[in-house]
Amino acid sequence: MPHTALNALPPTDVREARSVQQAIMRGFAERCPACGQGKMFRAYLKVVDRCASCGEELHHHRADDAPPYFTILIVAHIIVGGVLSLEQLVAPPDWVQIVIWLPATLLLSLALLPRVKGALVGLQWALRMHGFGGEEDMPVERPMPPELQIGSRGGDRE
Repeated sequence: MPHTALNALPPTDVREARSVQQAIMRGFAERCPACGQGKMFRAYLKVVDRCASCGEELHHHRADDAPPYFTILIVAHIIVGGVLSLEQLVAPPDWVQIVIWLPATLLLSLALLPRVKGALVGLQWALRMHGFGGEEDMPVERPMPPELQIGSRGGDRE
């Protein structure tokens, strides 16, 4: 059997278990998912390269578009529920709804975004995704369909 990067990894049962719930909660608190002590962010949404407390490398994360998506999902449910409840209970004029809910939407979004990103980085760390397990991401080899191969006549019929 040829030696590959996957063969060099220790078996999964040898590695210490990482609590997914604890890592998500630490990330949501904007703390290092490994130790819970060091800060996760050096700026509003910039994750530190390495935890100042335990030295865990955090630069591997690949949060991409997930934090804004989940933030919008959470904020929309809260705001829409609030708008509908207030409308049913008091039926205030539209300008009152705007004065209440527009700033609430903005503030809630800005407050939740780094926490949601921290939780997602914590989840990635706990599941050993994107290099958090000690190995680099390996591209998956997928064979090219015959009709897309150069010199192929896969799509031609005689």
